[in-house]
Amino acid sequence: MSVGPGRYGVRMALPAAHPPDDKPVPPPADPHAIRASLSPNLAAEFDREWTLVLERVKQSMDLSAIHDLLNKWQHTAYMEMRDPGSYYRLLAKAEEILRTGKAPEGSISGEQMKALIRERLGK
Repeated sequence: MSVGPGRYGVRMALPAAHPPDDKPVPPPADPHAIRASLSPNLAAEFDREWTLVLERVKQSMDLSAIHDLLNKWQHTAYMEMRDPGSYYRLLAKAEEILRTGKAPEGSISGEQMKALIRERLGK
């Protein structure tokens, strides 16, 4: 698909939604793009958070909350593109940890996670 004459009077092709190997790419940090990539249930959650953040920003006049929200949902949308349902599984795991005070079976400690990261980074 192409768009009309661009800034320099040249027709330009729009980028593909997915790279050639058909792996998903994160949506741009734009509320419309993020919302369009979410399931209806997640889009409703995004809308609720968007409304709350906009009200806070009106009072504080600090736009960082909007950037934080877009960043969070950009990552959430990408996670869901790669593994549908992962957001709700993550919430369920967090709820279980809060309810029981214990990490789920098969979890690793924070120190073990840091060691894995150091190992992968070669440090």
